[in-house]
Amino acid sequence: MPTSPTHPAGPPAMAWSTDNCTVGRTMAILGERWTVVVLREVFNGVRRFDDIRRHSGIPRQVLSNRLASLVEQDILRREPYRPEGGGRTRHEYRPTAKGLYLYLVLVAVAEWGDTYLADPEGPPVEFVHRDCGEQVHPVVECAAGHRIDTPRDVVGRPGPGAKPFDG
Repeated sequence: MPTSPTHPAGPPAMAWSTDNCTVGRTMAILGERWTVVVLREVFNGVRRFDDIRRHSGIPRQVLSNRLASLVEQDILRREPYRPEGGGRTRHEYRPTAKGLYLYLVLVAVAEWGDTYLADPEGPPVEFVHRDCGEQVHPVVECAAGHRIDTPRDVVGRPGPGAKPFDG
């Protein structure tokens, strides 16, 4: 086990810095509850501001801030539309390619919630394969194609961007 001056027998992760941690960077964007709720709504096809607000119960200013942040991060894009009956141009929010990749994260979070937090009747939403209609489940596999069946079979190691921990 690698050692460091401050943690001579600590876990191996103590040897590298967390300053450029991509998990931390991701959570800086997604870590607030309403952000994930906004993504849930958009992925479920609820894409207009008033519809998102009414369906999710997000306060107006919070929703405005979350949408602006997700657009700034290139996770959502604004698409103009005109409401039926005229009126000023408004916008709906659609996922970008970067945003669509987060759908996989939402499926994984939902499966965890379905396992540990669902009502006795079962989960409120099922994710299914568009082509065949069967339920979708997140799967982890290594680059060699081995399916990982238990989280204990996964371990972190320094990647190409790792920097030494100087703490």
